[in-house]
Formats: sequence, C-alpha cells, structure tokens
Amino acid sequence: MLDAADLTAAEQTAATYYNSDDADQFYAHVWGGEDIHIGLYEGDHECIAAASRRTVEALARLIGPLEPGSVVVDLGSGYGGAARYLASTHQLRVEAVNISSVENDRHRTLNHRSGLQGLIRVHDASFEAVPLPNGCADVVWSQDAILHAGDRQQVLREAARLLKPGGVLVFTDPMAADGVTTTDLSAILQRIHLADLGSPERYCSWGASVGLEREVWDEQTAMLVRHYTRVHEELLRRTSELKVVISIDYMQRMAAGLQHWIDGGESGRLSWGLMRFRKRPLDCLVLGGGE
Repeated sequence: MLDAADLTAAEQTAATYYNSDDADQFYAHVWGGEDIHIGLYEGDHECIAAASRRTVEALARLIGPLEPGSVVVDLGSGYGGAARYLASTHQLRVEAVNISSVENDRHRTLNHRSGLQGLIRVHDASFEAVPLPNGCADVVWSQDAILHAGDRQQVLREAARLLKPGGVLVFTDPMAADGVTTTDLSAILQRIHLADLGSPERYCSWGASVGLEREVWDEQTAMLVRHYTRVHEELLRRTSELKVVISIDYMQRMAAGLQHWIDGGESGRLSWGLMRFRKRPLDCLVLGGGE
C-alpha cells in the first residue's frame, strides 16, 4: 500500500481527488469509462469513449513495431483501458503505475474480467519513484497524467531510467502553450491545485537533459477543446441522472472547471498532442556524457 507521506503535495492532492467517490463515479460514468483521457474525435458529437479509445490506438501506432512479450510501463494508468488494449491487442506485458487505490482496485477487477491479469501488473505507486528496475521497459507510456506530478522533470528521469537503450517514451499531457505564463493560466491552475503546467518545449528540453530525444510532436490542441466540450455537454445533459451517484456541488465545480479548459484551449493558452521520445543508445550516451 502506498504511504501518503511518501508523496509530494501535488501527488497527495491528486490521490485524494481521484480516490473520492464523486471523482470515481464521474470518470467511470461520464469521462469515458475505461479510458479517462483526452480523445481524438472524428465528429463534434462523437461518443467520448470511442474518441478516447482512438487516442490509445494512435499512441500505440506511434510506438512502432514491438515483439509480443515486450514490456510497457504505463505511468498514471487510471482504470487500465490502455493497459488492457496493449495486452490484448499486441500481447505486451504491462507494468501499470498509479497512485489512486480506488482506480487501481477497479483496474484489477477489469483485468480479471478480461482474463488479462497474467499480462498486467498494477502497482500502487508514484511515477516519480517507480518500483521497477533500471532498463526494464521497451516502452514507457502515459496519457494525461504527468501534469499531476510534483516534479515533471523527475518523471522524465524515471522514464529514462526505466527504458532500455533505444526504447521509446510515448505520452500525451495537457500543457501550457509555449511562452504562456502561469498568470495566463491562473483559473485552470487554481482548479487543479498546481503551480504550473509543462509545455511542448519544456518537455523537449527536460527529455534532452536525461538522454531522451524527441522524435515526434503531433500537435492536436483542437482535440483538447473538443474533448472538454463533449464532457461538459454530457455532464449538463445527464445532471438529473447523475445526481443519484455524484454530488451536485461536485458537478457544479466540474462544469466550471471544464469551461476553464475549453476557454484556455480556444484562446491559444493551452496545448495538447502526441509525443514520442527515444532513449539514446549506450554509445551516444557515453559520447554525450560531457556535453
């Protein structure tokens, strides 16, 4: 069991939030069920779950070819939708790391129902201190989770530590647009209790500092706006139904928070998309050691 005393303040805030009954019910019933991240939409009114699964498929394609049995470390694995997709579709072994015990319990239950518990191991742990050995992973994967870290640079250090030379990190994360200040994002930051957000160029720089070279940046900020719009629409449409399992206060605060994300994306203050980084081979790391 993860000891809250071992978490940063930002991680404690995230764990407390995602362990709450209101949040669990909201993400399970409204946000997308198994996949609780931003979706890639083909239409304005597409089902949230279908668009969210499309992001999983797109991020999997970004990895490139992998042999069955290759190891993926999923940082911030939520309910495990991506882990089950990777295990069932590509026969990959997944080490799923997540700080919410409530989400992890649901994740394990869904793995058993799918018969995939032999391919997926769920860790109650922080992705700033992953309980796995150096060089164990062919892929490190994360979807819209790293923003909750107390130290995002440490998450990238952990990704580099976990990856084999030549392995890849693929992830998405809601970010500030390059050059945008924390003052410009004050409403969003207050809502999620964070001091700042990453940005595309910050992640590029942080990755380079630990031997991770960015190969792909597929900017898709329009999908962030569309996703939060769809979730907002669903929340308002289903309020009467949802108030049986989710408090009215939570839904009102969530509706306001979703609008902040929509406004931030539409105004160009936010950024979102798919990234791929590759860990430099050992010879490059040695040669670059004095840079």
